[in-house]
Parts: sequence; structure tokens; C-alpha cells
Amino acid sequence: MHDLIAFFQTNAALVIGNPIAFATFSVLFGSGGFVAGRYFLTERIANLESRITRRDEEIAALKTGGRKKAEEPSLIPIFGTSVIESNATPLLGKWPNRRQSGKLSAPPRERRA
Repeated sequence: MHDLIAFFQTNAALVIGNPIAFATFSVLFGSGGFVAGRYFLTERIANLESRITRRDEEIAALKTGGRKKAEEPSLIPIFGTSVIESNATPLLGKWPNRRQSGKLSAPPRERRA
């Protein structure tokens, strides 16, 4: 800001001599800078506004104690499926390295005699 004041002090004679040209250029450059800044920051502003709206909705949902949307059903089909314990895949472990004794190598429905 100090540099701007110093610039006007050194060029005061030019500004006083042509006030209409100075005002015109000030308005043009000022509004051009505002429009360019608004254009480049529009996406960021929209993103921040949507985040504020979403946060307000989450706060309102937490205050009422209800959920915003109903729980979605599982995408894993449950009806018509079955598990054969001898061939069940371990959930968190690894497959056994060797064949377990007394266990079939295939499910009973696939084994043919």
C-alpha cells in the first residue's frame, strides 16, 4: 500500500492533468481484475458452499438423532446360498498349506463316484 501511495505522489502531476483517463483506466483495470479473479475462483467458491451445506445437513441430522437416508440393503445375496464348513474360505486367515485329513477335496454335490 505504501508503494501505491508513493507511485501516486511521484505521478500526481500526470493524474491531475488527465483525471478522466485515470478514472477510466482505474475502472477498467479494477473491474477486469475482479472479473478474472471471480472466473478463476468460481469452482473453489462452489465447492466450499457445497461443503458448508453438507456439513449443515449432517449437523441437523445429528441433532435430531435420525439418519438422513435409509440404510441400503446388502449387495451380497443371502437367500439361496449355503456354506459347507469343510470347504469354507477362512475370513481373515490364509488357505491351509496342506490337505486336512478326513476332509473331502470337493463339495459332496460335485463329487461323482
